[in-house]
Amino acid sequence: MESIILIGHGSPKKDANNIETTGRLLHSMIHPDCSNGCVRVAYLQFAKPVLSDTIKESVRNGAKKIIIHPYFLISGMHVTKDIPEMIKEAERMYPDVEFIYTEPLGIHEKLVQVIMERISSSRGLLPKDIEKKSFEIISEEIDLSDVPQEQVPITKRVIHTTADFEFKRTLIFHHDAITTGINAIRSGKNILTDVEMVKTGINKKLLKKWGGEVICRIQDAGCRMQDEETRTKAEMGIESALKENNNIGIIAIGNAPTALLKVIEIFNSPIHPFTDSPIVVIGVPVGFVKAFESKALLSTQNFPFITNLSRKGGSPVAAA
Repeated sequence: MESIILIGHGSPKKDANNIETTGRLLHSMIHPDCSNGCVRVAYLQFAKPVLSDTIKESVRNGAKKIIIHPYFLISGMHVTKDIPEMIKEAERMYPDVEFIYTEPLGIHEKLVQVIMERISSSRGLLPKDIEKKSFEIISEEIDLSDVPQEQVPITKRVIHTTADFEFKRTLIFHHDAITTGINAIRSGKNILTDVEMVKTGINKKLLKKWGGEVICRIQDAGCRMQDEETRTKAEMGIESALKENNNIGIIAIGNAPTALLKVIEIFNSPIHPFTDSPIVVIGVPVGFVKAFESKALLSTQNFPFITNLSRKGGSPVAAA
């Protein structure tokens, strides 16, 4: 079992010690089907838990590999000296556990984008103004003239949400995907997602105007505990929702390749129940295990789909 620990500095001001929120978001993105709390947090000072206690808890829960990420912008003394010394002590205490220490946050173009948004906000720009400016920057920095016109808005939104221009090259659209998706929304169809993070990113207020809603079944009781050793919760949730035939018009999968593979399996089944009601499948799971393979398989299907042929993807891409 692998455990990830985010370690921050800590502050005497209690409400400043909030990296638990980041930990929960990270956990939902990289381990959407895990309920073991394998992403934990720790603080150097002023707050608890401290790193030694978090490591102890991780080992107690069966961790054989612990990845420790310093939640710091730069490599100061804490990052280069204090935390490594704590890790060395942990290695002596737990010789059977593999410890991996990552680089700090450092400098990254996505952090620069966040800074730009903060500056724009301080100038009194509304969120819609920031978004408009972002799209203007995208248009200035990349040529989308060779992208089919109906695909341009989606391509721009994906680039906007990821700050990654590579999606222009890797996104693939079935020829009926956009029309099917628009018709589904206008017909009051529902959107089915694999995880809550995708559901959170979809504009439910806008969807409701057309009579639709967003559905996610990952937490349903129907996802039986006895199946979890061989099947993921996301996979079971997708299957459960499709069996219920919840007026679904769009399926958006951003995290779980197993859920996408299950959709493909169901849609190729002789008893596939949606032959009279076309559904567009947005399949963009992220990761190293089965993510690319599941998307490559999706790209060969005859039913409407949108996907990208790379390991990249995720909930923000699916929601975009």
